[in-house]
Amino acid sequence: MDPTSTKTVPLEIHDLTVAYHNKPVLYGIDAVIPEGKLVGIIGPNGAGKSTLIKAIMGLVPIEAGWVKLFGSDRKSKLKRVAYVPQRESVDWDFPVNVLDVVLMGRYGKLGLIRRPSKEDRAIAWSCLEKVNLTPYADRQISNLSGGQQQRVFLARALAQESDLYLMDEPFAGVDAATEASIIELLHTLRAEGKTIMVVHHDLPTARNYFDMLMLLNMRLVGLGPTSEMFTYEKLQKTYGGRLTILSEVADAVRQTHS
Repeated sequence: MDPTSTKTVPLEIHDLTVAYHNKPVLYGIDAVIPEGKLVGIIGPNGAGKSTLIKAIMGLVPIEAGWVKLFGSDRKSKLKRVAYVPQRESVDWDFPVNVLDVVLMGRYGKLGLIRRPSKEDRAIAWSCLEKVNLTPYADRQISNLSGGQQQRVFLARALAQESDLYLMDEPFAGVDAATEASIIELLHTLRAEGKTIMVVHHDLPTARNYFDMLMLLNMRLVGLGPTSEMFTYEKLQKTYGGRLTILSEVADAVRQTHS
């Protein structure tokens, strides 16, 4: 593929294997994520969903295989990637206010010496507006609710003005209204041609939220359009016996494809 093309694949993964303490948690993952898609990563607990996101970002070592971003070596293109970590992995007692956290999303464009400009602050403020947090700009992040904290990190990711967004359970611990506003924002990003990958744990909403699904259980079970992936057979292969516990989901899938 022509590396100068605007249609360069945002993410390619080949034979990716990751291990913790010599115990593999991801085996031989092969995947190509096309541009302008909203992709849900689903699978049972311990399937390696968060590990996959971290491996793409270079936050955990890779035992085998490789990751390419926009047709090139990963390290050279990380500035085009925004990462929203799990809320539980963040030190919320760090003494910084909401606006300062969002401004951190601009640092990759500033270099080591430059200070945020008026334009950078305007972009950060605009991102706060998009997540409805401007009244909290001066508030210490530890004094926010869980849903508000999640939206702060989403605003920080928006401030990076990236092309690929990797989000690790952005809907965890948020109320229904916040979840609805986040998915609306993700749809807006997709309409702008951005590519978004979201680790997601709620099967009933996965069918409606995403263009594509990546089914993961240490190995790649499937990757494709949601209508093709969200079948009883494929979900049973992904979740095993645990899917039978989710009887409402199983029934809904069967009815959809009956």
